[in-house]
Amino acid sequence: MAGGPPKALPSTGPHSLRDMPHPLAGSSSEEAVGGDSTPSPDLLMARSFGDKDLILPNGGTPAGTSSPASSSSLLNRLQLDDDIDGETRDLFVIVDDPKKHVCTMETYITYRITTKSTRVEFDLPEYSVRRRYQDFDWLRSKLEESQPTHLIPPLPEKFVVKGVVDRFSEEFVETRRKALDKFLKRITDHPVLSFNEHFNVFLTAKDLNAYKKQGIALLTRMGESVKHVTGGYKLRTRPLEFAAIGDYLDTFALKLGTIDRIAQRIIKEEIEYLVELREYGPVYSTWSTLEGELAEPLEGVSACIGNCSTALEELTDDMTEDFLPVLREYILYSDSMKSVLKKRDQVQAEYEAKLEAVALRKEDRPKVPADVEKCQDRMECFNADLKADMERWQNNKRQDFRQLLMGMADKNIQYYEKCLMAWESIIPLLQEKQEAK
Repeated sequence: MAGGPPKALPSTGPHSLRDMPHPLAGSSSEEAVGGDSTPSPDLLMARSFGDKDLILPNGGTPAGTSSPASSSSLLNRLQLDDDIDGETRDLFVIVDDPKKHVCTMETYITYRITTKSTRVEFDLPEYSVRRRYQDFDWLRSKLEESQPTHLIPPLPEKFVVKGVVDRFSEEFVETRRKALDKFLKRITDHPVLSFNEHFNVFLTAKDLNAYKKQGIALLTRMGESVKHVTGGYKLRTRPLEFAAIGDYLDTFALKLGTIDRIAQRIIKEEIEYLVELREYGPVYSTWSTLEGELAEPLEGVSACIGNCSTALEELTDDMTEDFLPVLREYILYSDSMKSVLKKRDQVQAEYEAKLEAVALRKEDRPKVPADVEKCQDRMECFNADLKADMERWQNNKRQDFRQLLMGMADKNIQYYEKCLMAWESIIPLLQEKQEAK
């Protein structure tokens, strides 16, 4: 940051891990239909979402795992201050302790992931593993593959502009650690994703590479099948509620992108102003050595400018570390939601195409084939899961931005108060000099 050259992380060798079993308790389910907890389809605007989080149905995940009820335990009854709408938790995940690994072929950062749970899916009450960024990327890909009807939280971007940000600097690694921690916590808080078998493996497996190799062939086959889902059929019309979601996401991403660009320009100008202040203050101190009577007031002005510089540096750090990452996360979140919306449209298009094919048959009373009914079930599951995830996302967004904007207001007030106090502190000194004359 502007305070000096970035600090380097301490380097370490590979971190030894204990042998830990990693049971997979989730069972696959190809046909599941959302339950009665489906939100109302009257979504016309973003504000039509209610303030209460929905509990997603355990079904509605055609290629995913089932979601058993949480086990009864002491942790399950523990109420946390940051729980959303009174929810209790039985799964806790923390990302911390980043370490730099220098190998012959590459240099990379790993993060310690500590998991505590009372769920029956975990053999042990606590696990500790180390993961690098590409492991998080693997997890997200597997969640998208196995839970296509659900919104998967975004990861922070992997690449940075060369020469602009040092990806091994202490500041960058800490920002990424916070983002990865939030990524896992959002999955942990999700009533379906948190029971996914791949998430279980990610949190508990000693050797994650063994599981990565197992899924390559399956992922390739699924990728080929997705290309032929709709057979070239074009969706007639998107239902009104989902059209409203699409329009909202487009506008939201546009506005947030504009705010992000302007905020980055403001921070850049503040950093440039900070550089000028640091050159400006010492000039008064040097000048004071040449002025006998003005020496004390000039030194006071120099100290005042120094205090203002410190306050400005703290403000720009807060904006860079706390404000910009949240904006960027929600821009990526809107892209993730658009991706799920597009998948839902593909399932609807497939359903409509099959219905037309049945209608064209020359039968007096054509029987609806099982594959058409199955496709209809998939579409209904997609609709229920997408609307419930959108509701949850809106609730999280309101809380995140309320906290963000209040924090930003508070930080700016503190900055201006510090500057005001600095300048007010030299007024009595200047008044004394005037009275002495």
